[in-house]
Amino acid sequence: MEQINKRLLSWASMLEDQARRQAVATSTLPFIAPHVALMPDAHWGMGSTVGSVIPTEGVVMPAAVGVDIGCGMSATRTRLRASDLAGRDLGPLREAIEREVPVSMGKYRATLSETAKGRIDELERLAERQDVDPERYAGNWRHQLGSLGSGNHFIEVCLDEADRVWVFLHSGSRGVGNKIAMHHVKIAQRQCEKWYVPLPHKDLAYLPEGDDEFWAYIRDLRWAQAFAAANRAEMVDRVVGCLVEWYGGEVGAEETITCHHNYTERERHFGRDVWLTRKGAINAAEGVRGLIPGSMGTRSYVVTGKGNRPSFHSAPHGAGRNFSRTEARRRFTVDQLAEAMAGIEWRRDNANAFLDEIPGAYKDIDQVMEDARDLVTIDHELRQILNVKGD
Repeated sequence: MEQINKRLLSWASMLEDQARRQAVATSTLPFIAPHVALMPDAHWGMGSTVGSVIPTEGVVMPAAVGVDIGCGMSATRTRLRASDLAGRDLGPLREAIEREVPVSMGKYRATLSETAKGRIDELERLAERQDVDPERYAGNWRHQLGSLGSGNHFIEVCLDEADRVWVFLHSGSRGVGNKIAMHHVKIAQRQCEKWYVPLPHKDLAYLPEGDDEFWAYIRDLRWAQAFAAANRAEMVDRVVGCLVEWYGGEVGAEETITCHHNYTERERHFGRDVWLTRKGAINAAEGVRGLIPGSMGTRSYVVTGKGNRPSFHSAPHGAGRNFSRTEARRRFTVDQLAEAMAGIEWRRDNANAFLDEIPGAYKDIDQVMEDARDLVTIDHELRQILNVKGD
């Protein structure tokens, strides 16, 4: 761990100058209490650094949470082993998953499963209790439930160190969460402009706890976090269903782990009650299970938190980008992506669509996990055998 200044600690051995400057600017804000913590995967983001943990007193910064509220990971370990899959063609399984789970931007379900209907009922009741109106943001939010999206979101079938089969996926609150976030980001920016608040960047605009706008955001935020968790749970159910049909028998669910990595919660740290924003970071309180994915073609990890106090009980959320999508497309080739994905079932016929997700565009996950050794214990190491992504 490096102390960059009195209000900024870093666990990132791989930290670009641009990201460092951005994190320093965030740490100067007067409501930071007492410091910002940079995770091992930290990299430059809009307004504030991705892979940062930001405790604030009396305010929240909607853009610091980000536009994919509640984005995170879910994983289920089945009772299947690698030997159960030996000799089977994974292509039909991947194609079944791509039919059952809408992938890519703007792709949603035309019909709702019974499990989706049950989860929607719960989300409707939560919206009523919290005085939230998701309809104002996205009239089709119900049909967004159980959809993956694009970018770095993915579905994988993996094997752990004991050759046990896992379903592993990454997604968030989809279009409805994005619209909720953008609505409140704009309100915060307008408010700070109205008050002539000097900010290092407009995306560090905040909402004070005493204002109605603050609590409106918190209510919407909590609903979007619940939607994101339900969205991942619905997709896990669908993928497991595809696995059952492809395998020809029950596959079970021995354990399930889920975690957010873009969210804000009320927590107590260093004797203070703060709004803790984990922007690309997971809860790693002592004994809490978590998931840290690598990039496309690399390994991922199931972990248990150590409760590291200076990090606000946090850990990295993944490998973290090393190059922008544009730069990745300039630097790397489809042949290099195909080489990185050797031995993995994936949509190789559309390889160019995924070039900006090549492992070389991300930080070295092995180094990220080495930097995180004081934050988490590794329980399982997962290697991909099947990958589904949206283009």
